[in-house]
Amino acid sequence: MMVIFDCDGVLVDSETIAAEVFAEHLQKLELNVSAQECFNRFKGYSMKSCMKQLIEMLGGPIPEHFLVSMQEDTFNRFKSELQLIEGVVPAIDEIERSGWQTCIASGGSHGKMKVTLGKTGLWDRFEGRIYSAVDVANGKPAPDIFLHAAQQQAVAVEDCVVIEDSQAGVEAAIAAGMRVFFFDPEGLGLRNQKLLELSGVYQFCQMEQLPQLLKMV
Repeated sequence: MMVIFDCDGVLVDSETIAAEVFAEHLQKLELNVSAQECFNRFKGYSMKSCMKQLIEMLGGPIPEHFLVSMQEDTFNRFKSELQLIEGVVPAIDEIERSGWQTCIASGGSHGKMKVTLGKTGLWDRFEGRIYSAVDVANGKPAPDIFLHAAQQQAVAVEDCVVIEDSQAGVEAAIAAGMRVFFFDPEGLGLRNQKLLELSGVYQFCQMEQLPQLLKMV
């Protein structure tokens, strides 16, 4: 049995920072997009998917150096401001003591996770069990990253549980045939609320609840 953790918004509190920097750089392109709009629109998607959406928004190619500059600013803020999701380390400790295998499967790049997980002390803990959307053909909401993680860890799909905080991630886990726990600390739900009514989909709001909830599966 294995728990597959998403990274951003599940292990590290990175998504608000990333959305703020994204919005700042979009405004330099004369796109009037707020940080909240960036958060809502891009949360859970790989950078490749985000850049595809940006091309549509611009109606043309992305300016040279845009991505490099944005990522540099984002990583600098991560290094100075990033925090763990509250309660996540004790939750992981208890989950692993209960006999679950664990790994990470994220839409973010390995470089990004080296920064975020390194800053918060989780890189060394999960090293060798960290998978990125760049490792597979399609990012979330396609199931590729979760299927890849299960294959690499030699765990059957039906024995995997995914911890996600985004619409794209929940859709990807469902498409992979895995049970999924939707972490929703703000109680905002999903754009498609019907997903939360499906068998094998669970919702929770505090990371401290997760070890006990996993006993349901």
